[in-house]
Amino acid sequence: MDRLEETKDILGRLIAFPTVSSDPNREMIEWLADRLDDAGAVVDVIAAPGGGKANLFATFGGDAPGGIVLSGHSDVVPVDGQDWSTDPFEMIERDGKLFGRGTCDMKGFIAAVMATLPDFATAATRRPLHVAITHDEEVGCVGAQALCGWLKQRGVRPGAAIIGEPTSMRLVEGHKGCCEYRTEFRGRAGHGSDPGRAVNAVEYAVRYVTRLMELGEEMKGRAPADSRFDPPWTTVSTGLLTGGTAPNVIPETAGVEWEFRPVQASDFTHVRAEIEAHVRDVLLPAMRAVSPEAEIATEVLGEVAGLEPVPANEARDLVARLTGANGADVVAFCTEAGLFAEFGMSAVICGPGSIEQAHKPDEWLAVSQLASCLDMLDGLAAQLS
Repeated sequence: MDRLEETKDILGRLIAFPTVSSDPNREMIEWLADRLDDAGAVVDVIAAPGGGKANLFATFGGDAPGGIVLSGHSDVVPVDGQDWSTDPFEMIERDGKLFGRGTCDMKGFIAAVMATLPDFATAATRRPLHVAITHDEEVGCVGAQALCGWLKQRGVRPGAAIIGEPTSMRLVEGHKGCCEYRTEFRGRAGHGSDPGRAVNAVEYAVRYVTRLMELGEEMKGRAPADSRFDPPWTTVSTGLLTGGTAPNVIPETAGVEWEFRPVQASDFTHVRAEIEAHVRDVLLPAMRAVSPEAEIATEVLGEVAGLEPVPANEARDLVARLTGANGADVVAFCTEAGLFAEFGMSAVICGPGSIEQAHKPDEWLAVSQLASCLDMLDGLAAQLS
């Protein structure tokens, strides 16, 4: 079996693990750990609280500082409510495409790495090669945050990270951050005939969303003059608004789930400060004038740092040599790369498949993209030796 066919076989096995973020990933992690162990890697499986999920960190060539990390996430988004023409957890090849949930986002990259393990095992003599597989990237990069903490505690200091998210094998050196929140409102229930005696949680949630919309407009004027993002400014959006039971009942509770995607650190600080001030100075005083026990509480679902392009980036320069890329792009979607950069690694995103196919029914990965990824990893093995 040639290596491309082997990679497709591995990918089929990975797709068969239904690692939706709400479900465990341990079975897939243990399967990968066994392959890495057989290839001669030193393997750590780091269990998440509860034990159903885990990160994996494997090393070839010792634990000296400055190693290269190949990183991917194990989880996939749900298929519920999507109109698939095939079983999403059974990979199907048709017309040069591989169909299945996670083929491009991002088990294709993981499969290519697994197929290249024998080369990495013999090549990692001058510099360590690490393989990192995380959990819960799709719900706030929870696993990558835990992995960075584990690396710090263990004193492992890799120097560069290649994150194989689907970029059509283009070189990506920057992306926006992604900050997600759930804000809960508690007012006072009442009869619709006398709203003045109640505190309508839904109406205050709407006022909150209105301020978010205003901030979204304000962000357009804060876009850096040299921003390469599309759109060039920090975006703010509301994804979910819930509350109420009937038209004649003043709702006691309501909830808003919202996000913003900062292009720069100062925007992160600005949005958080402005919405917190609106709650503190405007909304809560009005609510508590009627009901002293009224409350607004915000839960952080995830705060993932963006990846800011920097002049000196070893990972970018390395992948440029491997792929022949003449330049690097930025993207609006978020990855774990920003967390690795915060940890102190140079980071770049380059992987098979298009983000246009991710998260959709009949997700697919072109076989030619998988072949290109294998070529890049071949080049990396040659560089290591």
